[in-house]
Amino acid sequence: MEEFEVSDASKKTKTIYISTIFSIALVLLMLGMLGLILVHAKNLSNYVKENIVLNIIVDEGAKEADVLQLQKELDANVAIKQTQYVNKELAAKNLTDDLGEDFVNFLGYNPLLSTVDVYLKADYANNKSIETLKAQLAKNPVVKEVIYQSSLIDMVNQNINTISLIILAFAGILLLISIALINNTIRLAIYSQRFLIKSMQLVGATRNFIRKPFILIAALHGLIAALIAIIILLGVLFYAQREIPEIVILRNYTEFGIVLLFLVGVGIFITAISTHFAVTRYLRLKIYDLYR
Repeated sequence: MEEFEVSDASKKTKTIYISTIFSIALVLLMLGMLGLILVHAKNLSNYVKENIVLNIIVDEGAKEADVLQLQKELDANVAIKQTQYVNKELAAKNLTDDLGEDFVNFLGYNPLLSTVDVYLKADYANNKSIETLKAQLAKNPVVKEVIYQSSLIDMVNQNINTISLIILAFAGILLLISIALINNTIRLAIYSQRFLIKSMQLVGATRNFIRKPFILIAALHGLIAALIAIIILLGVLFYAQREIPEIVILRNYTEFGIVLLFLVGVGIFITAISTHFAVTRYLRLKIYDLYR
């Protein structure tokens, strides 16, 4: 009879632990999904900014060697990601491909000028940085004119800032909800062990001695829950990239790694802290309060 009771209690404890792990895993999965959205949103923002083109119109009388020297200087600029030199012939070919007909033969000459297309780094894709660069280029005799869409840059930056604030606010709210859900899940799990906690205290065990195994087990559960959430996230990410191959350009393994490590840290930290407070609460209760 005693063996049956022990076995029955053991099964109930395992069931509680398993349900706790999967409950925490689901909460961490939501956090991980939001983390991936934040990473992709940031990378998408950088991708859009770094594809804004500044067209440097080259003076018609400039020598190609001078233009290539200008391009070399631009490539060395900390604000510039890359440059592309498009001479008159290549510009005519590109426009002919776009129009579907040879306009050079129709006009009898090539009216296009050579250009150097400049792509800025995301941090410098704003009107202030561009105006500074434009002022520097204006002093170069090779440069005839610098063309860029200032209104487009303003609109892109404003929209990105607005979207980023909304996502960050949502992330903060979800993080608080996640902490509350994990804390409640842990408290329910510890509630089933309240008599064991009080029994250990009554036979003379110190508070730290009682808390330590509960905290270690909770941290292990947090780690397992985080690993489950990570496996599901990787599966979702793999499926998304297979269905939408274009998002590969937004992939950043370092940032993904940070998100996954964050999930592990959150899983372990919150479960351990919640367990500490939950066990401490039952250690402070009187015996008759355990039945309420």
